[in-house]
Amino acid sequence: MKISFVTDSTADIPVELASRHGIEVVPALVNIRGKSYADGVDISREEFYTLLPSLNPPPTTSAPSVGSFQERYEKLLRGGAAHILSIHPPNELSGIFNAARLAAQEFGERVKVFDSGQLSLGLGFQVLMAAEAAARGALLEEVAALVDGVRARVRVTALLSTLEYIRRSGRVSWAKAMIGSLLHLQPLIELRYGIVQRLGQARTRAQGILRLTETLNSWGPLERLAVLHTNAEAAARQLLEDVKSKVAVPPLMVNVTTAIGTHVGPDGLGFAAVPVQ
Repeated sequence: MKISFVTDSTADIPVELASRHGIEVVPALVNIRGKSYADGVDISREEFYTLLPSLNPPPTTSAPSVGSFQERYEKLLRGGAAHILSIHPPNELSGIFNAARLAAQEFGERVKVFDSGQLSLGLGFQVLMAAEAAARGALLEEVAALVDGVRARVRVTALLSTLEYIRRSGRVSWAKAMIGSLLHLQPLIELRYGIVQRLGQARTRAQGILRLTETLNSWGPLERLAVLHTNAEAAARQLLEDVKSKVAVPPLMVNVTTAIGTHVGPDGLGFAAVPVQ
């Protein structure tokens, strides 16, 4: 029985990998000056991050419509899929999971929706590794168990240039309380199971990158790795060179989706990784 996959653009899966594995990616929406833009379709990430510091009022984000998910599910089922796994960002941080869940109700047991507990390639690796398993002939129950297993192992950490954007989002309770004490520092954060945790702060960029790398090293041997950035390509490429030997599979590098960048700001760096089981 054919298993198909749906996710959204907050998974940061490169276009060529999504195409190779037949993964349907629903664009998240970013709202700028009263107009909604489909991430990666109506506005490029580079263009967005260039505009971001000067945007007033600040941009906001919103979930794709329930109908947009229903259309993808119908397309895949008409195309021969027996089952669909739809994997999305945590309910605590986005309305996308709920939109997918509501859309799936029309299709009964044929569509199963997962809360990944993650963003960017913390989510994307769950989708990619599940699609790879399905292509190898894994059964539905085995693929679902793999998603659960990767979700438990995957780690995402980041160095932000400022706390202002994450405070402004209103989604991280501690950020508002700490904005004064971290005004001139660069915060380090980690996302686990939908909760943004504070790892500390750095006084300089170099100190922050060192802390990032130490955090990555603490995770042990890696099965998958991605370098994440918010329009900081030169720094991300250097970071990639420094860490690429830590994983057998070639690591990825992505400029993070606008739907995430709205809430973390430009010039951020980070890692998404799946430690070896």
